[in-house]
Amino acid sequence: MEIKNRNLRKERIGIVTSNAMDKSAVVSVERRVKHRIYGKYIKKTSKFFVHDEKNECNIGDKISIMETRPISKNKCWRLLKIIEKAK
Repeated sequence: MEIKNRNLRKERIGIVTSNAMDKSAVVSVERRVKHRIYGKYIKKTSKFFVHDEKNECNIGDKISIMETRPISKNKCWRLLKIIEKAK
């Protein structure tokens, strides 16, 4: 019997910026990139639409997300776990 391995899936940690949609949230993931000429580190932000099945994350929560198959036009990430609730 042959066991097929799944492809590696990307994981990111970000902060929820919007949860106005049903079963969806918008997550901002920040990364630091070195400027190619000046060498200074710059913060770059990416927005991801995340599938949140139980509507459990709120604005300001720090969450972990994982890449998945396309769920809709914009959603191809899903909620893994809530790391830290907003205060």
